[in-house]
Amino acid sequence: MKRYSIYILLLNLFWLSSCDEDFMDRYPQTSISPEEFFKTEEDLRLYVDGLLSLPDMYEYQEDQASDNMATTGAIEIKNIMTGSPNSQNITSGWDWTRLRNINYFLENSPNADASPEAIQHYEGLARYYRAVFYFEMVKRYSDVPWYDELLNPSDEELLYKGRDSRETVVAGMMEDLAFAAAHVWEDVPSGTPGNWAVKTFYARVALYEGTYRKYHDELGLQGSANEFLTLARDLSKEIMDSGNFSLHQTGNPGSDYKALFNSQDLSGNGEVILFNPYDLNKDKSSNINYTVFGTYEQSPSRDLVQTYLMRDGSRFTDQPGFETMLYVEEFENRDPRMSQTLVYPGWVRAPEPEAFIPILTRNFTGYFQQKGYNNTTENIALGSLDFPVYRYAEVLLTYAEALAELGSLTQADADISVNLLRQRAGMPDLQVSQANAQPDSFLSAKHPNVNGPMSGVILEVRRERRVEFAMEGYRYDDLMRWSAGELLENIPEGMYFPGLGKYDMTGDGIEDILLIDKDADIPLDPQKEINSLGKMLIYYKAGTVDDNVTVYMENGSQGGTLVTETTERSFEDPKYYYRPIPIQQVTLNPNLEQIFGWE
Repeated sequence: MKRYSIYILLLNLFWLSSCDEDFMDRYPQTSISPEEFFKTEEDLRLYVDGLLSLPDMYEYQEDQASDNMATTGAIEIKNIMTGSPNSQNITSGWDWTRLRNINYFLENSPNADASPEAIQHYEGLARYYRAVFYFEMVKRYSDVPWYDELLNPSDEELLYKGRDSRETVVAGMMEDLAFAAAHVWEDVPSGTPGNWAVKTFYARVALYEGTYRKYHDELGLQGSANEFLTLARDLSKEIMDSGNFSLHQTGNPGSDYKALFNSQDLSGNGEVILFNPYDLNKDKSSNINYTVFGTYEQSPSRDLVQTYLMRDGSRFTDQPGFETMLYVEEFENRDPRMSQTLVYPGWVRAPEPEAFIPILTRNFTGYFQQKGYNNTTENIALGSLDFPVYRYAEVLLTYAEALAELGSLTQADADISVNLLRQRAGMPDLQVSQANAQPDSFLSAKHPNVNGPMSGVILEVRRERRVEFAMEGYRYDDLMRWSAGELLENIPEGMYFPGLGKYDMTGDGIEDILLIDKDADIPLDPQKEINSLGKMLIYYKAGTVDDNVTVYMENGSQGGTLVTETTERSFEDPKYYYRPIPIQQVTLNPNLEQIFGWE
């Protein structure tokens, strides 16, 4: 217990000692020195356990930055596209405290009285955490200072050096991940990263960097893209060949997918490579139901709805009149994952006995998310859902995408990767030759830089990623690495209504809501119309964003899609794929020059 207390004090002192001018300083000059702490394998474990930082349920909010969601939140990329961004008003992200804590461990861990295997295991975990740290920095800034050692306050040359190149930083990350993949143990405590989790992340980074270099001409690194794509292919195939993981399926395509996101125990799930465990009884709550489901801050976009295929594998956007389909029509005969991700007509919300009627609200789309929502009123169940950090599904799609981008995806490859996901969902297989022979024109228009003989299957793998990982926080990074940022210029739209009048929202053929003109008054309850079920219709005043109404519509009383906002967006390429270093940091260290037009 004494040793644990020393560890806590030591790490807290590192956090408290953080400041801009000495962000890479050595350990604080206190009564606790590294010689007193790093003595045993238990010390190494305690310290590395303190570095554990896993994505959590709030990842379901990360899609607010993408075209999967409309949002009323102050999302950075939205503010950038609608404002006047510069290094004075974009100041988050430049925090090096965590790196210092990691490097402090790596400098002192070899001194412990432990076996070489144990020391290498914990060093591997620390280097994995360092790679995770730098991955976020590279995604945000591209070129950043690379530090793989602690610095002394007198090391001014290093403390005040400029940015290292992306190539240098990524090479350091990949070296760290290679070491971690070779030395981190498979058998680790539940909820902490083991060898296969490290390799999953390693493959993720390789795919990201490979596609980023391929599609971002401004870097001039296209020649090295295939090296990373090949590594992503090989790492994912190694995980697949291990036989340790399989997709979660019980033979029920209508619920197997959803079960991954409303489970109170993912420890025995064969698809989950790493999870973040929650237990309200242990004061660790996962409950964010108010955000995932409801009229707070975020709502799914119609563009996401249109991405899902039909149940027979045909394209929804090939259906005649798909642009003007109503909510109930949109959900008919679609990929079963759609109704396990979004609230569908006829869905019943506990504890209500009757079908939920979607709530139409200004600035929202009318669609509701149920992925990650626990449809119960039991408090323990609400707050005790585990979060899947790394899923085997990602490994399969990494493998498929890497091969497609390399131009070598075969039908056999698709059958052991993307088609396993489609089969779990009860969908027909992806046919590689057919996809390449007839690329989806709807997706091609969104990704004009995808070309060549594999363009059709690349687009279909991208569709599969969007569908499989909807609301899990993948989409924004995918758009960035594909150089598809201009898609974010499109303001998210909501449900379509052809005009004023009554509409069925539950799929039973009986009207539930009534849209009235902006100049009309919503009557008091006794005067409201009653439907054939004896239920009072829900009234909405429809108009434009300039009207005093309860829902915004594209053409006001003439109908159209629900409008979430009207401020014009502009994505500046390549500038907005990156962020400026905060002006305070450049003032402290003039060697940190801005790049890609930032000031």
